[in-house]
Amino acid sequence: MVKVTIVQVIYNSKRFIQPVFSAIFNQTFKDYEVVAVISGNEDRGKELLMEKFPRVNIIDPGFNIGFAAGHNLVFATSNSEFFQLVNPDMIMEPNYVEEMLKAFDDPKVGAATGKLYQVTSDLFDRLKAGKLSAKGGSAYGGQVTSQQFDSEKSNFKILDTTGVAIAKSGRARDRGQHEVDIGQYDKDISIQAVSGAGCMYRRAALEKVKTPTTPSSFAGHPSLTGEEAPRLSSGALRSSPPDKGEYPAKRGEGVGVYEYFDEDFHSYWEDVDLSWRMANAGWKNVFVPSAIGYHGRGAGSSEKGYSDVLGFIKHHKKLNSRVRRLNYQNHIFMYIKNSPYFYPQFFAREFFMLGYILLFEISTLKVLPEMLKLLPKIVGKRKFIRRNLLKLGN
Repeated sequence: MVKVTIVQVIYNSKRFIQPVFSAIFNQTFKDYEVVAVISGNEDRGKELLMEKFPRVNIIDPGFNIGFAAGHNLVFATSNSEFFQLVNPDMIMEPNYVEEMLKAFDDPKVGAATGKLYQVTSDLFDRLKAGKLSAKGGSAYGGQVTSQQFDSEKSNFKILDTTGVAIAKSGRARDRGQHEVDIGQYDKDISIQAVSGAGCMYRRAALEKVKTPTTPSSFAGHPSLTGEEAPRLSSGALRSSPPDKGEYPAKRGEGVGVYEYFDEDFHSYWEDVDLSWRMANAGWKNVFVPSAIGYHGRGAGSSEKGYSDVLGFIKHHKKLNSRVRRLNYQNHIFMYIKNSPYFYPQFFAREFFMLGYILLFEISTLKVLPEMLKLLPKIVGKRKFIRRNLLKLGN
């Protein structure tokens, strides 16, 4: 059994594969396996991965399984002590995993995140054109080799995340995002939540905070009852699509009896939700400033937040409509599930958020029927967390 499983859920990410996986296999810590879950392969990234990096264990469900269920599938089939998540557009320094593991010398640490810097949106195109300069940005474009990336990365000083801060209003933001790094967060290692872009989880913590996938199972929890929760067979790891029916056919069906990331979220905010759940159960979330990575974020916060209304509107307009709908739904579900109280700040923020949506993003409200359908299940998950996981934390 390896100590660390490095996990990536790939969705049409061929242009990132060479530098990202080169960095993975260049880690100074060697006791690991690498698993890639193929959630989208229209660009034939899977074939490139199999050709260039044959050591990668590939799971291909044959459909867009999503960030949450894709990772859950690996959590449920691996017996590694730790899981290192790597976003498709996140490049690690060679000692990233080694530095992350040091945080887990504290047995109460359940999750950790490194210091991630932003990578510019036009980086790869500029590298190919021979124009080398850097500033903060969002998502990569074009293709690049690991050698080309290494020639540019020393210029990156704009933070992407040093962990996630959660306000009483429910607003969760990546700490330090868009700020120049001058070490201002290096000593503040205790955080409320980790970003899923490059975080590491302790398997024991994941097992303690997993929740049932069906409302009929919300009554008990294996951590309290002493039962051994069912786990998927390790035979789920394969290099070809499974037989029909072997994996969940659609969102919310789950990969097993229990889930770690909330699969009703599909993507977005599931990382903060899991961290919040861990905190409720008494686990620590920490920031590891010595673990350095570089992230080309596809959806982040506007640079000045609510203080720049026009900038906020412009930023949101750039987001895919599906991303906006998931963002709206999941930040509310996350709060309902985990917040100890429903603070006035939450209702005030949601009032103004709804007004903004009615004025500028009316299409986001197309998610309301799905939200209403899922709401009873989300309330059931809140009751489960309050009844069971808080006992673990106390």
